[in-house]
Amino acid sequence: MYVFDKSLPVAIGSDHAGFERKEDLISFLEGENLPYKDFGTHSTDSVDYPDFAHPVASAVENGEAAFGILLCGSGNGVAITANKHHGIRAAICWGEELAALARKHNNANIICIPARFIREGDAEKMINIFMQTPFEGGRHINRVNKIPC
Repeated sequence: MYVFDKSLPVAIGSDHAGFERKEDLISFLEGENLPYKDFGTHSTDSVDYPDFAHPVASAVENGEAAFGILLCGSGNGVAITANKHHGIRAAICWGEELAALARKHNNANIICIPARFIREGDAEKMINIFMQTPFEGGRHINRVNKIPC
């Protein structure tokens, strides 16, 4: 089950530290026949993570993407940047349970992956869980609604 709008692309982006894992995730998305838009970077040359986090967050914010995937070395830089955007709830996830809780409890719409700390294959598992886990609502609605836009 896919909880996001499948007619919209997935927005994906990374800095140089997340480039290789981003390329793996693009192959994963292609294997799942999911449309995506790659906002870069396109090499391991050193770049600034906000240059890629802002366009991904904007695509989700404007309804041009179903959800977002951001990667950097720690996941912190892209999460901090993305969370500056209206309506964005970007969550750093380094395990399957965190990916599920980000959706269930926080209604996260961007998953931020710490590329230097995730083993090959684990990012794909987290993305799968993120895509398939619905927001629980209930007591979590009031909490999410208290996050300033």
